[in-house]
Amino acid sequence: MIQISTSKRYLLSLLTGVLLGVAFPFTGSLTFLGFVAWVPLLLVERQLHSMQRNAFHIFPHAFIAFTVYNTISTWWIYNASGGGAIFAFLLNALLMALIIVAFHFTKKILGDQKGYMGLIFYWIGFEYIHYYWELSWPWLNLGNIFSIHPSLVQWYNFSGVLGGTLWLLLVNLIVLKLVVNVKFLKENWTIQTPVIITLVTAIVLPIGISLSMYFSYSEIKKPIEVVITQPNIDPYTEKFSGPIQDQLTSIFGIADKLVTKKTDFVLAPETALPFEFFEEDVKNMIYYKFLLEAKAKWGKPSLLIGASTKRFFHKRNSNASRKVVDGASYGYEESYNSSMLIDRLDHHRFVHKSKLVLGVEKIPFAGIFPWLENLAIQNGGTSGTLGIEAKPPFMRAEGHSFAPIVCYESIYGEFISQQVKRGADVLFVITNDGWWGESPGYKQHMSFSRLRAVENRRSLARSANTGISCIINQRGDVVQATVYGVKTGLRGTLNLNHSKTFYSTYGDIIGRILGALGSLFFVFSIGQKFRFKLRKA
Repeated sequence: MIQISTSKRYLLSLLTGVLLGVAFPFTGSLTFLGFVAWVPLLLVERQLHSMQRNAFHIFPHAFIAFTVYNTISTWWIYNASGGGAIFAFLLNALLMALIIVAFHFTKKILGDQKGYMGLIFYWIGFEYIHYYWELSWPWLNLGNIFSIHPSLVQWYNFSGVLGGTLWLLLVNLIVLKLVVNVKFLKENWTIQTPVIITLVTAIVLPIGISLSMYFSYSEIKKPIEVVITQPNIDPYTEKFSGPIQDQLTSIFGIADKLVTKKTDFVLAPETALPFEFFEEDVKNMIYYKFLLEAKAKWGKPSLLIGASTKRFFHKRNSNASRKVVDGASYGYEESYNSSMLIDRLDHHRFVHKSKLVLGVEKIPFAGIFPWLENLAIQNGGTSGTLGIEAKPPFMRAEGHSFAPIVCYESIYGEFISQQVKRGADVLFVITNDGWWGESPGYKQHMSFSRLRAVENRRSLARSANTGISCIINQRGDVVQATVYGVKTGLRGTLNLNHSKTFYSTYGDIIGRILGALGSLFFVFSIGQKFRFKLRKA
């Protein structure tokens, strides 16, 4: 058996991180490297397992691999916050490394076959939990690697992104089997036919099924016309300090050139109204009359525009509530990153962003440790923990239902599927991707929206302050798009869809099932560990 030296083990760990990083969209986009990226780290684990090393000997190797993966794939976070970026890289790498520690422990106790099953259960369970807990950061979920090639994963309308994660892990394990047989066990290539056939089938069959779905899918023609604005206002130097009247004039000037008699909706980006105002007092807001007068020129269309808002409560409403004192009276305020809809009849409605950016809009565990709110990163607008909706929202206007999606929410597949399940027939994303500059960040963010379209078979319109504003069809194709750093707009047609996909109905069922199995596996592994100790005693 070939032995792997200590130095080579660390080089293999580094290789896994590099391969994952360059497989990720726009930090390499070499998608198919994802099918082999895990193999070097799994070879290291196999060597340590054969040496009877305990679980924590694999930790430094896994930590190196995933620190490199996080850094290569999301280095652009540094453009917004250097300290926040380093913290994100190291913390997420730590969490990922602990999953490998759990896998190694299980494999040592239960054997190879159950150990590799545990790896799949633990990792997918981790990715599922990463959508929901206090430190939620699902940007690097493995299934997102395919976001630039939605034609290869049309079956996401059944499985969601976690199905892509399962696919990558299974293929990596088959490749590992082949490498071990030939390189370590010195088996002849001629007897590897069953493994090779399994490997080819595992890659080609899902792709073949997907391509068949892609080319056979046809949208039902239920068109609406949408105008998208991209004002290209610098979030650092202009947006939260420049003349607001000029910003709004710019947005409406773009729309005025594009709106027709057929236009149903006009989209303006996240925090297009960057100053904070009380929702209950919106009609007295200084620019409300301007909005109505500018919109009146269009006639028919409804306006969906991003806003920074707040509400007053007599009693504490949530962890986001802040106590305010005004003379002898007091109450509580909550701030929000909101979507404001003004329909054809000038009725208005607000929906609040519910999936919040860590460190800026949400301070994890601040409900337990309120002093943590002082650590909020200041990136313009309102910082600190914001209020959220009680459940995934959708809106109605002019007889149409849509999901109002703000920025970071667009990477949460099940959250959007719940909006669709509740009645959304089309997806509208408003965002501000100017925080990261000319980097892979805004490109990755847009590409994830393509997966939301596939998962739910919903057309999607995306309005970015700057970044990529676009229209995406129900197959995940980008039909029209802008470029970064340009003041511009788009007019396009989206087809409504009332039917629901399996994923829209059941969400991340793969994550729930495999995550539950992972919990049982880990508990069983611990039980077996104690059982072995009692036998020895």
